[in-house]
This record gives sequence, C-alpha cells and structure tokens, in this order.
Amino acid sequence: MTAVSLDLASLLCSRLCHDLLSPVGALSNGLELLAEEKDPAMRQKCFELLEQSAKISADKLRFFRLAFGAAGGFGDMVPLAEARSLVDALVGNNGRIAVNWVLGGDSLPKPAVKTLLNLSLIAIDALVRGGTLDIGAEAHEGGSEIVVRASGQRIAFDPAIGQALDGTLPGSELSSRTAPAAMIQQLAASLGGGVQVHVAADALVMGAVLPAA
Repeated sequence: MTAVSLDLASLLCSRLCHDLLSPVGALSNGLELLAEEKDPAMRQKCFELLEQSAKISADKLRFFRLAFGAAGGFGDMVPLAEARSLVDALVGNNGRIAVNWVLGGDSLPKPAVKTLLNLSLIAIDALVRGGTLDIGAEAHEGGSEIVVRASGQRIAFDPAIGQALDGTLPGSELSSRTAPAAMIQQLAASLGGGVQVHVAADALVMGAVLPAA
C-alpha cells in the first residue's frame, strides 16, 4: 500500500467515524437517561430515542460497508435493489429529501455500485435545506453509466469536492470531506473511465462512466 493509499484509507475511516458519532452518542445519552429516569412516559421516550439512534447507526454502517469497504458479502455483481435500499434508508433518516430512481437492469458491477453510493452521499450532503435526489444507472456491454442529480433551494457544494472528482485536487489537500470523491475518481480512472460534475445555485449533477473491466 502506498502512502497516498494509506492516507486515503485513513481519511475514509475518519469520515465514517464522523458520521457515526452523532447516532452513537445519542445511544449513549439515551442509556444514561434511561438509567436515571423513573417516570414511565419519559422512559418510553428514552426507548424511542434508543430505537431511532440504533436504526440510524445500523443504516449508516450498512451503507459505508459497501460504499467504502470491500463488501465481501457480495460477488462481482451487486443487486441494484441493495444499493437502492441503502440510499433510501440514509435519505429516510434525513426526512427532507425525496428520491427518484431510474434503473436499467437488476445489478451493477461492484465498482459501479460503490460509485453510485458515494455520488449519492455527496449529493445528500449538498442538500442542506432538503430537496430532490434523482439517481439513474444502467449497465451495458461496454460498461456502466451513473448519473446523480441533487436539486433544491440551496446547494452546498465544496469546490474541493469537485476537484477531487475530476482528479485535480492536490493530495496534500485531501480531507475526510473530500476522500469519498477522491476514492471514486481513482476507482473510475483505474477502469479507464471518469467522473463529471456540474454545479449551479439550485442543482448539482454528477455523472460517471465506468468501462467494463
């Protein structure tokens, strides 16, 4: 493993820990409240908090397992239903984003699914005031094509993420925020493909073309 690869892996771990800190912290707080609370109504609210936080934590772990990890439980092809369920769960915990899907076929190669998940993650982060997430993907003899569009009242998109997506971000400027974008850019480049991005005030559009291995 090169120093650059090690740095990227470390930053992806940092991103995962950052995203899990809030729901896991809520679990800890809920357990503390439950140990001290005697009122039945308040104890019920504690149980509801614990249930919600546990679900969010599990949803994020399932998402990151495939988006960042080796996902050893899958073969070379991953069912699109699995990718859809992961994104829908992540968005469902947000509550302010509607998702529309246009999927061709039943499965995609694992690199394409990882790309779809990470582009979706970037799009969700950009919809700070909520909005609509449109996701399309299909596989054909030449490879896979993915497009993700986020639209809403305000798009919060760090230009450094755009640089990471097109491969122009210096390695010294990588962060846990830009690491997912850098990972899928490297993944696409390794297959002879690429990632494109276009951002406006009310929309963010990202696309990826991944030739067949």
